[in-house]
Amino acid sequence: MTTIKLRKGTFKHIESELYEYADTKKEIELLRNEMLYGGKYADEDAADGSGHLPGPAPARTAVLLAGHKRLEHLESLIQAIDSVVERLSPERQQLIRLKYWTRSQPLAWDGIAQRLNVSTRTALRWRDEIIYAIADKLGWT
Repeated sequence: MTTIKLRKGTFKHIESELYEYADTKKEIELLRNEMLYGGKYADEDAADGSGHLPGPAPARTAVLLAGHKRLEHLESLIQAIDSVVERLSPERQQLIRLKYWTRSQPLAWDGIAQRLNVSTRTALRWRDEIIYAIADKLGWT
């Protein structure tokens, strides 16, 4: 295990990103579509044919840049999570699926550990190692 200690808020933030993984992937797709095709900004009925985004050109540029920065941030989160998870053992991948990616998961750490045939302490140690690996991949350590 790593010797660097994560702040409690950083640890919780990475956990929340794991919980929201599927929603983040959907948001990435939505942002891509909005940037490429106009999405909710589309105004095909504009009388002057001035493009997909409302307002003057600098305002449209600001909207695109803000969306682009958000997209980059979300993509970096997903890439870090995917990179770590694909390198995990099948048991640790199952821990991620059971704890973070199963929406109707009623199990606490004790139940997850039991499903994985490990002690609760081992399951929590695996979780810590995974969170630290994601933090390291993001450059947050």
